[in-house]
Amino acid sequence: MFVAASTDCFPGLPLDEALSRLVDLEFSRVEIGIHAGDAGLQPAEVLGDLERSIARCRNTQRLTPVAFAVDPDPGEEYYQQFAACCKLAKATKVVAITVRSGELGTPYNEEVQRLKELVSIGSEDGIVVGLLTESGRISQDPETATVLCQQVKGLGITLDPSHFICGPHKGGSYNQIIKHVVHTHLRDTTKEMLQVRIGQGEIEYSRLITQLQIEGYHRALCVQIAPVADVDHVGELRKMRLLLESHL
Repeated sequence: MFVAASTDCFPGLPLDEALSRLVDLEFSRVEIGIHAGDAGLQPAEVLGDLERSIARCRNTQRLTPVAFAVDPDPGEEYYQQFAACCKLAKATKVVAITVRSGELGTPYNEEVQRLKELVSIGSEDGIVVGLLTESGRISQDPETATVLCQQVKGLGITLDPSHFICGPHKGGSYNQIIKHVVHTHLRDTTKEMLQVRIGQGEIEYSRLITQLQIEGYHRALCVQIAPVADVDHVGELRKMRLLLESHL
């Protein structure tokens, strides 16, 4: 395992600037967020000019890309944009792409079909699709997320334990999904707040890392900390990097 950080830690910043911030914080590996309407790289850009997008993701200022978090436009080009992002991943030697699950209320069979299509597209380029565990979405329940992995062959999980601690699951066990994990998003969390200062939350990083090791997980421990008013964002990112590195 190794420590990485997401460009999504710096929402609103252009890709180059987010990468520069992570270099200054002494990260060596990066997850690149590719989201519709974001200030960074967008799925429509990747589809419109794949070669330029490849060049941008190779010019990462000594950071090694290890994952993409992709959220295409929910329109006619949804699958085409995702397919282009898979080709971008292959060209930059990235294996894991994280996608979000459908919002609560999305018909279950419709979600299964969408995920099957994404996994099928990804498999053409050797890409592993990880479904993000997230409150307010179908994946907020670990049992449902596990069933989706069982029904959609090849689907993995991007584990964000914060949503199982702070969300409706309220700190219940999520051991059943550990064997499906292909990527992670990490911060510190309490049952009342999704993000708190490092060391003030309830996530047992040592235990989590041990569980992942037992299942043969060898990918990223990816820091995902958003800016919060009156909190030293840079300091929190640095503390999280050092904390995770101390457990490896």
